[in-house]
Amino acid sequence: MGKVYIVGAGPGDPDLLTIKGLKAIEQADVILYDRLVNEELLAYAPEKAELIYCGKSPGNHLIRQEQINELLCTYADQDKVVVRLKGGDPFIFGRGGEEAEVLRSHGIPFEIVPGITSGSAAPAYAGIPLTHRKISSSVTFISGYNPEKDTPEYWQNLSSSVETLCIYMGIKRFPSICERLLESGMSPDMPIGIIQWGTTDHQKTITATLGTITDRLHEVENPSMIVIGEVVRLREQLQWFEERGLAAIEMV
Repeated sequence: MGKVYIVGAGPGDPDLLTIKGLKAIEQADVILYDRLVNEELLAYAPEKAELIYCGKSPGNHLIRQEQINELLCTYADQDKVVVRLKGGDPFIFGRGGEEAEVLRSHGIPFEIVPGITSGSAAPAYAGIPLTHRKISSSVTFISGYNPEKDTPEYWQNLSSSVETLCIYMGIKRFPSICERLLESGMSPDMPIGIIQWGTTDHQKTITATLGTITDRLHEVENPSMIVIGEVVRLREQLQWFEERGLAAIEMV
């Protein structure tokens, strides 16, 4: 019987792939990879490895999740080493847990290879520390799309008890999210940072406040990470990645 490695490819910068993730790619017979995976990583695969694109964009799923699950099982049953290559970390909004459940139910051996999630990497590349001894001692990751959680109690809890809030997949619904947070008592002066294509050469960061951010949403698009909290104020002095790019342009 074959084996499946569910591998986190990291947030976009190919240098952020873990060594264990690299080793899994190097021995793969088949790689099923997602839209946000940097395709430079596929160069490490064996020449004869089969590469299957499983890209999903909002509202457009090239291959449905059920089909992906079936492919993982089919190839593993053919005694192949299968790598399921996912952006970020497979267990943080990556549906890796669902895939692992399917593999377990079919008796297929698997390993989970954690990756660096965009929730921590994108803010770091934007100069925004999620925690700081004098500012924030807690972080909460949420999905921007979770209808079951859209209750007054849910937003009240986030507004009153969370020091740093990171929102995945939230750009489309962010005006509504801002409204919910304001209604729940969060200050309109609360700083917000949005990092588009974090850790890549296309990274772009905008900052504003809860009360003014909707006026700037036209400047960014998916994929973007949203960070809400006082730690965002530190970007002004700690930003480094985008400044490095500007310096390189000036030198040229």
